[in-house]
Amino acid sequence: MPERPATAPPGPAGSGHANPEQPRDTGPLTFHPLVFLPEGEEVTVGRLDEGTFVVLPADGAALLRRLVDGAEPAEAARWYAQSYGEAVDIAEFVTDLGELGFLRDPGEAPAPPPAPVRWQRLGRAVFSPAGAALYLALLAGSAVTLVRSPELVPGYRHLFFSPYLSVLVVVMFLAQAPLILVHEAAHALAGRRLGLPSRLSVGRRLYFVVVQTELDGLVSVDRRRRILPMLAGVLADLGVLAVLTLVAAGTRHADGALSAVGGVALGLAYSTVLRVVWQAFFFLRTDVYYLVVTVLGCVDLHTTAKQLLADHWARLRGRPAPYDPERWHPRDRAVARWYAVLMAVGYTLALATLAVNLPPIVARASRSVLDQLSGDGGHRWAGLADSIVFLVLTVGEVALSTALYLRERRTRRAAAAPGVLPAAP
Repeated sequence: MPERPATAPPGPAGSGHANPEQPRDTGPLTFHPLVFLPEGEEVTVGRLDEGTFVVLPADGAALLRRLVDGAEPAEAARWYAQSYGEAVDIAEFVTDLGELGFLRDPGEAPAPPPAPVRWQRLGRAVFSPAGAALYLALLAGSAVTLVRSPELVPGYRHLFFSPYLSVLVVVMFLAQAPLILVHEAAHALAGRRLGLPSRLSVGRRLYFVVVQTELDGLVSVDRRRRILPMLAGVLADLGVLAVLTLVAAGTRHADGALSAVGGVALGLAYSTVLRVVWQAFFFLRTDVYYLVVTVLGCVDLHTTAKQLLADHWARLRGRPAPYDPERWHPRDRAVARWYAVLMAVGYTLALATLAVNLPPIVARASRSVLDQLSGDGGHRWAGLADSIVFLVLTVGEVALSTALYLRERRTRRAAAAPGVLPAAP
């Protein structure tokens, strides 16, 4: 669901230096509205309007709050030295705040108050005790139906409800779209019930194209309250699975055979099962990944693990490590030692699966297209269209994912170019 994780800079930059540069008092700084969320010995600070957050140690957050409350930089630095017994490079600290987008230019007008979050009442109604009771009743009804009619348990055989492959692929593609939106809408409503804005976007996980709900403000609420918005999508999938099962049961013919509607419903039910199972591939930053990150108290585990692997790879080639482990959040650094292994294995298996399975599928579909072009008979054009549509939709996701990857790569290179400021995290 992918909300944007908080970044993790070290706090008051240069703290502990003997003779940090102390600027003259030039007047208080002006800030955009910031939220502070204490979590143990750290504080999450950020802007809800931009979805930019940072994790600071308690002393760094106290220094920032001092500046937000109107203290001039030099005054805040003296207060920090008196309170914590060490000096702070206040000039570098202020520079970091500017790079994070927390500071407001002297001539910049204050940001307008955020607009009320829409659908908040609906979110509270859906995730209310009454909503939970209806949901449990739906699951119970589906479970009873499956116990009485085991042949309705979704399986791979239910995917083949038509002799034409293109019909199968197109129907599953078109019918899955609203079901995916239900999954993402559940994330959004669970977040909006807390007053958090959300937005829908299309992204990439390796070679998978995904629709994702961005809940940037989720890091500004207590970790315990983040769990429901993270699990809401999977809960919605289980509800959809129950509805599809009941539809298949309710539309059967008198002799117990599936109707056309029931066949499509069970095909969609099986694809929904696969979507739930896919969440277990948390190395692709699925909903389960964000749940694990939250439970373990991590900040940006995936980025840390990628940088850890990059450091190991550089050392294997006899080159200096490109990333400094001291810049990683301590909890991320500890967990990344095993998560990086799982991530490397997961990516390797996923890429190997694609390399092994995609070429034969493309080759077979291509041969079918050529056979149809050289064949005769009334079914020639129907078979040709069937093969072409299947081929395009099979390769299309990988092609679109590759295009998204290339666009992301160009964006990163442009951000790293001299004179170009990187986008806010």
